[in-house]
Amino acid sequence: QVQLVESGGGLVQAGDSLRLSCAVSGRTFSNYAMGWFRQAPGKEREFVCSISRSGGRTYYAESVSGRFTISRDNAKNTVYLQMNSLKPEDTAVYYCAAHILDYYRAMTRNDVDYWGQGTQVTVSS
Repeated sequence: QVQLVESGGGLVQAGDSLRLSCAVSGRTFSNYAMGWFRQAPGKEREFVCSISRSGGRTYYAESVSGRFTISRDNAKNTVYLQMNSLKPEDTAVYYCAAHILDYYRAMTRNDVDYWGQGTQVTVSS
């Protein structure tokens, strides 16, 4: 079993930055591709970004490309999401996700083997 615990969410103003962290325990972290998804009220959970096991490949949703950066530290068993130039439409619960396989494409919801509990990000205008 793999446990994922997100942290770093909060209330910020439009244009601000925020960094989310996801600490992983229970299995060998470097064996998992990692991703971030988000879910706004009344909407489906959507892909934000993902990163390969080694960190050498990253994928982003078009809506966050150029503003968000995903990274991982395999020595610390942690994946990060740096969010810059935040917009009100980025408001959502952000979920960390882990997938045992390492595809050459973006992670999808159906790929996810483990989810975190989520952390709220609210961006005011």
